[in-house]
Amino acid sequence: MFYNSTRNSNVKVNSAEAITQGISAEGGLFVPESIPELSLEEIRTVGNMKYSDRAAFVFSKYLTDFTDAELHYCTDNAYSVKNFETESIAEIAHLFDGTYMLELWHGPTCAFKDMALQILPYFLTTSAKKIKLDKKIVILVATSGDTGKAALEGFRDVEGTSILVFYPEDGVSPMQKRQMQTQEGENVGVCAIKGNFDDCQNGVKAIFTDNDVKKRLNNAGFMFSSANSINWGRLVPQIVYYISSYAELVKDEEIELGDKINIVVPTGNFGNILAAYYAKHMGVPVNKLICASNVNNVLTDFINTGIYDRNRQFYATVSPSMDILISSNLERLLYLMTDKNDGIINEWFGRLSSEGRYEVTEDVKAKLRDEFWAGCCNDEETKAAIHRVYEKYSYTCDTHTAVAVKVYEEYRNATGDNTKTIIASTASPYKFSAAVLEALEGNSSDMDEYTKVDRIAELSDIPVPEALADLKNKPQRFSDAIDKADQKQYVLSTLGI
Repeated sequence: MFYNSTRNSNVKVNSAEAITQGISAEGGLFVPESIPELSLEEIRTVGNMKYSDRAAFVFSKYLTDFTDAELHYCTDNAYSVKNFETESIAEIAHLFDGTYMLELWHGPTCAFKDMALQILPYFLTTSAKKIKLDKKIVILVATSGDTGKAALEGFRDVEGTSILVFYPEDGVSPMQKRQMQTQEGENVGVCAIKGNFDDCQNGVKAIFTDNDVKKRLNNAGFMFSSANSINWGRLVPQIVYYISSYAELVKDEEIELGDKINIVVPTGNFGNILAAYYAKHMGVPVNKLICASNVNNVLTDFINTGIYDRNRQFYATVSPSMDILISSNLERLLYLMTDKNDGIINEWFGRLSSEGRYEVTEDVKAKLRDEFWAGCCNDEETKAAIHRVYEKYSYTCDTHTAVAVKVYEEYRNATGDNTKTIIASTASPYKFSAAVLEALEGNSSDMDEYTKVDRIAELSDIPVPEALADLKNKPQRFSDAIDKADQKQYVLSTLGI
């Protein structure tokens, strides 16, 4: 299996090269030359494996330059009880008749990003050895909240790497900020940007493709890579849990092998739902992919109209990990939907950069409507969904998962479709305690963050994850905040070059 760039189809690298580079030299994203197919019987077989073996099986289809021993080394170390609080790794909760919560937040940072960022360091270090890389790898990360902490935890003290995370100063929850500012490790760095997530992400992308920066890095014995989902090594682990959950439902006799399901994903950067798209096209029987957005509804508008327009007001919401107006992974989807037409991808994303908008062809609009259904909701609707699910099912969900619940309700009302459905539950409710507690009790509170956490625990009877409970007593290590224009110089100064 080789990988092309979305902006230059003549680029052809193996998976180890794609993972170490993170992004192609001209700014494109790496995409596998083809999507491997799984038979229904193979999917059934997956259900009889433990999660680490399920992952190794799926990875063997994409990372064909890795040996079986290398794959199992990566998966056995990443997906174990030392990293996750449950042996299942990805739990499935039965919310109500025919609807299932795929709980992806039982890892060390209590967010779905752990599912990929616990294994990415193993992918990256194994890839570096395979291609005989003699440089120190510098991981640059832009985060809207969860990716940053998960990447910091995954790469903490990993030999041959250093990691620097940028987050929007006022665009993450207090718990997310506390997680990053207290991060342990000798090779980690954290810095706030006075702006929003798109400012962080645009700055990182610009640094990646800056020829002067690349030259200075090379001379100093460094190279950049990414832990954002622009890195294929971040995206491919997310495909696993959709295949795994379907196989698990078959095993548990909740569905028959071959039955179609819907998948609902709360998303801002489009990576998590793109992984579900890949799972579908590998052979998982999926009826509809339902894309759920908060009031920053650029994806909802795009799927419904075919026009991507970031020229709109940006909102800071109670679901901050989705506060995004530039959805990077959409580029991979459109590359596939245009039959790998790198010319039109360069045209569209050039317009996005210069004008802030583009419109896809009628053919692509039809493909989008066929594959996806999209909806959005505001903060009040999000909190109302948390309250409604709690009252009806005694289940407490976080603000991002609640967006998915609300949009799924809209989908059912609009279509009458009662297909059994998996909702991707992306974070622990304790990471967004202020909004969750307000939703549960109906009023805001001036209690401190940790008292709110304790109160949610009383109401929901869900144990507080140890990783969050311990934050209260950890010393703050990082407090830098810079203007977005200073991001490049900050990186160079931090690296001492």
